[in-house]
Amino acid sequence: MLENVIKQQICQIGKRMYDSGFVAANDGNITVKLSGSEIITTPTGVSKGFMTPEMMIKVDMEGNILVANDRWRPSSELKMHLRVYKDRPDVEAVVHAHPPYATTFAIARIPLNKPLIAEAIVALGCVPVAEYGTPSTNEIPEAVAGYLEQFDAVLLANHGALAWGADLVNAYHKLESVEFYAKLTFLSMQLGSSQELSTAQIEKLYSMRKKPALSSHHQGTLCGIECTLQCSRNNARKTEKM
Repeated sequence: MLENVIKQQICQIGKRMYDSGFVAANDGNITVKLSGSEIITTPTGVSKGFMTPEMMIKVDMEGNILVANDRWRPSSELKMHLRVYKDRPDVEAVVHAHPPYATTFAIARIPLNKPLIAEAIVALGCVPVAEYGTPSTNEIPEAVAGYLEQFDAVLLANHGALAWGADLVNAYHKLESVEFYAKLTFLSMQLGSSQELSTAQIEKLYSMRKKPALSSHHQGTLCGIECTLQCSRNNARKTEKM
């Protein structure tokens, strides 16, 4: 019964992603952990707006197919979902999509680390950019791995966004928050200026994150520190190559 409900919920969230313009054609993927060793995943080659429960596939933590309709196979990007589950045992769902504003920042390789709105600070902290990896390879899981302990979402360089949470709705809401954060950041940049929240205001918001309903793995240090460090590491690598 629970498995059937989860499959239906995946289809509903997939349609919401598609209707919101977070994915085009057959882009994106969704997974939900059933137990410590079983995961339900969306099929490859199917639009997220037109999925049905019987298309869903059950795999183990290594990506081996346990149950599937003969017509459907899991996405090759399942690897990055599995890496999240392995490194974050508390996570029960992972969502990947290409929301336009967030993906624009991912293409520019600009982290979302400006303290502009209270909701983003409470829900996400900041959103770093994981280094580029070739889709369907282990490069993306390796690039994401360094952010799993301290964050609940990342931008994937020149690719899209990845978010995870305690259940599917929670993971999807984080994805929505990333896109909204990116949109407001982009629009404020068009104005040419923005008033960032002060250190004292940010610290008050971080104190709210200690409440059970608002818990997150972001460490609660000043917004932008971790993301800035990532940019510094990238710049250091470029300097070494020169």
